[in-house]
Amino acid sequence: MQRRRGDMKTLGFTVKSQMKHSEVIGPPVAGTFRERPSKPTLFRKFYERGEFPMTLKHDTKGNRIAWKVEIEKLDYHHYLPLFFDGLCETEHPYEFFARQGIHDMLENGGPKIQPVIPQLIVPIRKALNTRNRQVICTTLKVIQHLVVSGEMVGESLVPYYRQILPILNIFKSMNVNTGDRIDYSQQKRQNVGELVQETLELLERYGGEEAFINIKYMVPTYESCMVN
Repeated sequence: MQRRRGDMKTLGFTVKSQMKHSEVIGPPVAGTFRERPSKPTLFRKFYERGEFPMTLKHDTKGNRIAWKVEIEKLDYHHYLPLFFDGLCETEHPYEFFARQGIHDMLENGGPKIQPVIPQLIVPIRKALNTRNRQVICTTLKVIQHLVVSGEMVGESLVPYYRQILPILNIFKSMNVNTGDRIDYSQQKRQNVGELVQETLELLERYGGEEAFINIKYMVPTYESCMVN
């Protein structure tokens, strides 16, 4: 029995698919884990202008930042968001200065950190959205340090879970299974899935009463670490 064109569309076929020598291909790959190239960062621009009060210092402990001013006296509203903008960097020396600068400022910022939280969300989200494994691991470690860096910081992050947790939900199950071999990525804390789990647990512990329900909404597979 001959079918009309409309009948074939109803069955999920196109006319072209019924033609001789035609090739039917599936839908394109969604690309959920595909890396997204990042645009040039403001951090790199400011670094190349020499506008950061810091230099590179070599000692027995390796490379570190030598600050030209006391960190506590820095304008956190100006400098901390710029350093966070550098989380997307993967090239030396930009990646090193951005990462180490963030940790130094979080280590010494105290009460100056919490008021700057709203300015940090966009660069955090931008870094996670690169889908670059190195960048994601670096950003997750920074988030962990941020959460414990001062009073009320964890609670201040809760309203922004909808912006920063979707990528964590995507990569939560990405664990490297190497069988009996040594997983060197775990030794260097470069296992994305494990870092996501650690980060979610810290967000719950320091996020207050509303943390878990908000995490659960964005990451349905997450189970509370606070249950006795």
